[in-house]
Amino acid sequence: MSGLAIEYGTHDRVREIVDRLTYCAEHVSVAFDGWDEPHVKGPGLYFAVVADRGYGAYADPMGDNRWPRKSCTTVFDEDAFVDAVETVSVKRDGGIVVAVDGEIEAQMVRFRDLGTRSGESTLVDDVSYEPWMGSRHMSAIETSVRPEVVATVTLSEETGRVSVFRNGDAESMERNELGGVWRVE
Repeated sequence: MSGLAIEYGTHDRVREIVDRLTYCAEHVSVAFDGWDEPHVKGPGLYFAVVADRGYGAYADPMGDNRWPRKSCTTVFDEDAFVDAVETVSVKRDGGIVVAVDGEIEAQMVRFRDLGTRSGESTLVDDVSYEPWMGSRHMSAIETSVRPEVVATVTLSEETGRVSVFRNGDAESMERNELGGVWRVE
């Protein structure tokens, strides 16, 4: 079990979704061998688990970047999900929207910064950035404080770090810490 698993109260299904996203991001990070090579960009991911599909109020489409729904519609189709994540992590850009039922939206998005709509300025106070955070992580922690968002999960394309954000809190592991006792070196 990953060190990033987070307790979500009695919402077993939501916990399972976030765990699946986290484990898959860890798999992609550990499977990539080029992290130590200079000038190499690794795979990157940004998932957002949303409580309702009205995310258009705080997200914009990322052009033609789309999740491959023909081959994978849900995080619960394990083999298809892993295959899709491996491809999307190196060939697409943008946030992947996952509903609390596990369904994955086709359109990948850019989540807007906090404070760009009225009423969001109070949410900014709930966010604390860390020195290791790049733009993807800063967006993910901001997105995690929105009432409609359950959690966000990221994989850094620069370092292989995997992070889970919930309500403005970050739980993050560097690549060499992923997998814990289960990791074989």
